[in-house]
Amino acid sequence: MSVRTRNLPRVGLICLAVAAVLASATARAAVSEGEAAALGKALTPIGAEAEGSKDGAIPAWKGGMTQTPAGWKPGRLDPFKDDKPLFSIDASNVDKYADKLSAGQLALIKAYKGYRMDVYPTHRSCPVPDFVATQTKKNATAAKLGGDGWQLEQVFGAGIPFPIPKSGAEVMWNYKLRYTGLGRRAQISALMPEKDGSYVENKQWSYELYPFNDPKVTGPADVGGVESKLLYDVLTPPSRAGEGYLIHAYIDKPQDAWIYFPGQRRVRRSPTFAYDNPIAGFDNLYFVDQINMFTGALDRYDYKLIGKKEMYVSYNSYKLIDKKNKFKDMLGPEYVNRDLMRYEPHRVWVVEATVKADKRHSFAKRVFHFDEDSWALLQVDMYDAKGNLWRVQEGSLWAAPDVGACMAYETQMYDLVARRYVVDNWTAEGEVLDLTAGKEGRVTAANFTPDEMRRRGER
Repeated sequence: MSVRTRNLPRVGLICLAVAAVLASATARAAVSEGEAAALGKALTPIGAEAEGSKDGAIPAWKGGMTQTPAGWKPGRLDPFKDDKPLFSIDASNVDKYADKLSAGQLALIKAYKGYRMDVYPTHRSCPVPDFVATQTKKNATAAKLGGDGWQLEQVFGAGIPFPIPKSGAEVMWNYKLRYTGLGRRAQISALMPEKDGSYVENKQWSYELYPFNDPKVTGPADVGGVESKLLYDVLTPPSRAGEGYLIHAYIDKPQDAWIYFPGQRRVRRSPTFAYDNPIAGFDNLYFVDQINMFTGALDRYDYKLIGKKEMYVSYNSYKLIDKKNKFKDMLGPEYVNRDLMRYEPHRVWVVEATVKADKRHSFAKRVFHFDEDSWALLQVDMYDAKGNLWRVQEGSLWAAPDVGACMAYETQMYDLVARRYVVDNWTAEGEVLDLTAGKEGRVTAANFTPDEMRRRGER
C-alpha cells in the first residue's frame, strides 16, 4: 500500500523522511571499502585486532594453529599440556583482577568456597582458512540486516557476516554463523550434579548441520533461509531413552521444533521448544535457548554493542575434553573440578541484550562476551526482572586444525539462586567426536527431517 503524502503537514513529511533514512541505514549495515581494507592487515581476516595487548599478555595473532599435530584427535592430544598457570584468582585476590572479569565470574568466585580460576599464558590458536578470509572480505561490504534490525537479509556463506561490527545484532550473527565446518556428530552428555556428589546424566547422540558454512552459498535463498539444523537422540536416562528432538533455526523467523515420543511412535510439532521454556529433566534449571550458549531467534531482545574489553576466559580447553577423564572426577557438588579449567587473557566483544517492551523472557537482561579471534560465545551473565544476577554460563574453546576453526562444545551453567549447576555438551566419555562429518557425508540434510526422525526411532 502506498502512503499518501500530498496533504501531510511538513513535520509529517520530515518524520517520514527520517524514518526512511534510518530504515535504509539499518538495512545496509555494511562497511566501506576503505574500512574493509583493514582485514588481513591491522585486523585479522575475520576482524580481530592483529596486534597484541600493550602489556604483552595477549600476543599478536600469527595465523593460529594451522598445522595438524602428530596424533591429533579431539580429546586425545593437548598441544599446551606443558603450560603452567601464571597465577590463580580466588576469593583472596579477586578484587585485584575484577576489571578483567565479568559480573558473573566475580559472583561465582565470591559465592563458592574454593572456586578459583587458573590463568595460563595466552595462545591465539584459532586459525582462519583462506576461503573463510575471502568470504568474510566479501561480507564486510555486502552483508546486511533487515529493516527490523535482527533478521539477516544478505550474507555469503563460510564467512563472518560483519567482521567490523557496528551493532549488537551484527555481533550476534557473527557468533551464529561463524565457521565451524559443514556439520558434525558426537556423543554428548548433559549432567546435573547433586549435593551428595551423585549426578544425573542425559546422554545423547548429537547431529549438527550448518548450511551457511558452505562457501558456495551466495545468499539466504540458497539454503532456504536455514541457519542450522540440530538433532538429538536421547540414550539415557532409561526413562527418556528413545526420545528425539529436531530443531530448524532460521535467519528470519523463530525456529521450528519437533519431538519424537517412543511410547507413541509419533513425531509432534513443539511450539514450546524455544526461548525460555525449560528443557525436560533439568529441574527448571536449563532453558531451551541456553543450548550452545544461545540458540534461536533474536527477536525478543534489543542488542546493544558495549564494545571490547580484555578478559580472562575459558580457552584452549583441551583438559576438559580429555578422553582419559571420567565424569565422576570432573564434577564437584557445587562446581566443575577447577584443575580441569584453563583461563587465558583475551579480548572479547561485549553485547548487552535487554527484553523488548512488547516481548517477554525470564532473563530480562543478558550480557554476552564473544572471543574476538573466533566469534565464539564464551561467557553469558543472565539477570532477572529485578536486575539481579541469576545465572552464569561459561563456554569453552579449543582449536581443531583438521577443521581449520576453533570449536566450542562443553558449557557450564550455574544458577546462583538455586545454588545448583548443569553442564552440557560434555564429550569426555562419549564414544565419538566427529568434526568433519558434514564435509565427509556422515551428516547430511536428509538426517534432519521429521520423517527421518520417526524412522530412526522405530528401528
